[in-house]
Amino acid sequence: MIYDGTAPADSDVPRTGGVPLAPAGFTWPLCGSCCGEPLQFFAHLPVEYGVLSVFVCQNDPGACEFWDAASGANRVHLFPREELQPVAVPETGVTLLPAVSAIRTHVVTLDPEENDDHDGLAPDAYDLARSGWKREPEERFGMQRDVLGSLGGSPSYLEDDRLPACPSCAGTTEFAAHLEEGVSSQTAMNLGGQLGYVFVCRACREGAFLTD
Repeated sequence: MIYDGTAPADSDVPRTGGVPLAPAGFTWPLCGSCCGEPLQFFAHLPVEYGVLSVFVCQNDPGACEFWDAASGANRVHLFPREELQPVAVPETGVTLLPAVSAIRTHVVTLDPEENDDHDGLAPDAYDLARSGWKREPEERFGMQRDVLGSLGGSPSYLEDDRLPACPSCAGTTEFAAHLEEGVSSQTAMNLGGQLGYVFVCRACREGAFLTD
């Protein structure tokens, strides 16, 4: 997922920031960790099986453990693609990012010989794709800051004991996306300098978020 400029706050395109689009009757989620305030909306991610909507608490960073999938300080919803509408923004709490960042997807082709790992360890696909992405074919250096994450694949360098369960059925979730902080301080999500991971349970239409 590559930074692609700005977008309208209520656009139905892949983006970070802006306002969530959700079915009628959806209620803005509240932090279940310690503050009880509305969560901040992070990302609108259309995928083949719906739309992922990611919320994380930013009302008192460090107090509410937004990095922990089981803390109650974050929420992932899976909505259908049809009949979505902008959600009314609560009057209290830190609810919106300061800017909207449009996202475009870009498939990165890796050269197996060029990325051979001489330590005998399997290379991490996302790490290689992020470090190898270039704006133009002749670009000598990568443009890693423009990378906002990825869709699908496997979670980068995440230990098995950190894979979250579904908050509703306690069953296994599937990995859905990586989220990077952003291209600048004006557009960045506060992930504590870490990488965000989005997981989803399609059956329950819910998911989990964590950082590592």
